[in-house]
Parts: sequence; structure tokens; C-alpha cells
Amino acid sequence: MPENPKNRRQFVKNVTAGISFLSLPNLLQAQAQPTANRKKIVCVGAHPDDPESGCGGTLAMLSNLGHSVTIIYLTTGEAGIPGKSHEEAAAIRKQEAINACKILGAKPVFAGQIDGATIADNATLQQLNKLITSEQPDIVFTHWPIDTHKDHQVASLLTLQCWVANAAKFELYFFEVCNGEQTMGFYPTDRVNITDTQAIKRNAVFCHTSQDPTGIYNCGHAIMEAFRGREIGVNAAEGFVRMSGKGNGLLKI
Repeated sequence: MPENPKNRRQFVKNVTAGISFLSLPNLLQAQAQPTANRKKIVCVGAHPDDPESGCGGTLAMLSNLGHSVTIIYLTTGEAGIPGKSHEEAAAIRKQEAINACKILGAKPVFAGQIDGATIADNATLQQLNKLITSEQPDIVFTHWPIDTHKDHQVASLLTLQCWVANAAKFELYFFEVCNGEQTMGFYPTDRVNITDTQAIKRNAVFCHTSQDPTGIYNCGHAIMEAFRGREIGVNAAEGFVRMSGKGNGLLKI
């Protein structure tokens, strides 16, 4: 996507001025929001099960508070079921994602890239940018870019470039998945107490029966939730890195 000088100037102005249109601490209030105060949240994940395992507790909490939550799956996980064709696997995993979104209170959107063969170029950037901007998000979540999985890297890079192309008009937060095995070098600027929505998150993850959900948790997610929780003195939490680099510390819900 060609860089617009006007957007570039606005981006620099927004970031250097420390403009924050909305942040998680302001959004995660302990009460449901009236219609006028409801915000739009978008999460971009590489595969079905990534958003659920990475930040499902936070997404469930935001949905429960009355905010609009949309999950954009970059791929449909076509290569994720041994012995199944891409078409068969896509049908299974798409339905699993739809089921998980129902539990989280989110709207699923599928970007149409291919599992294991994702591409980051101008065409795919324009496509994802269109999907994101159509939601007019206040906050966007995506993968931390330093990751051993190519598709996670691509999802992160494309989302980051959408943030830049839109002059940082929405808050951007990165989540972790399988820290130490996939996500690397992740040090949260912010944490969300998900003790009250941990069970909802787990139920959403377990919708992905084709992916061995018990194995997903054994990949480190149960430990991650407990560790992030201990960092702020609660039972379970999810960690995030805010793109601005200016962390807000403890997020109180």
C-alpha cells in the first residue's frame, strides 16, 4: 500500500504527541456500558484458536461489558488437520471458530489467506486494511511479531502496517501465544485480570476439537495465565504489549 504523506504526518503527530484515542484501562470498566459508550474491538489472529488462546479472556470481558468484538482470522487453518484436504480442514476449522466466537460474544470474519502460505504484500495489506477499517475499531489486538510461526509474523506485520496506514487512529496491542515456543521476547506493558472470564476463554479454546485443545493449554497457556496473574496478584491474567511503548501497568477491572 503506497504511503500517503498526509497520513505519515498525522501518524507522527499522533504518536509524538502521545495521543491516546482509547486505552484498555479506560475501556475495561467494572460495569456494562450504555449504548453511547460502547466501543469497537478487533482482534486479528493467524488461525482459528490463536485469538481465543492469546486473548480470549480479555475479548470475553469486553463483550460482556457491551462492547462490539470482531475476530478476523487471517486463514481458516487449512493445513491444520493431518489426513484432511485443505477444503475439508477449512470447513471443520471455520465451524470451530464460529462456535468459539459464539461463546466469546464475537463476530467472526475470515480474511481468506492460506494456512502455512500467508503473504505480506501490498495486495494483502489492502485487503486486511479494508476489513479492519470497515469495523472502525477503537482497539485492535494481534500477534506479537517476534514469533517462530510465519503466519503469526504475517498477521502481526500486516496489522501493524494497517495501524501505520491509518495514522495510529486506533490503539494497537500485541498478545502472546505459546510463549517460549512460538512467541519470543515478550515483556508485557499491560495485563488484564481474566479470573472471571478464564472459564469462558477455556470453553472457547475447547471448541477447536481438531487442534487438541488440551495440548494448546499444555503448550504453555495455563502456565502463562497463572504467571501473568501472579505478576499482578490475581489468579489468572493475559499480558499485552502496547504499540506506543508507553505501558499503563496494572489494568484494573
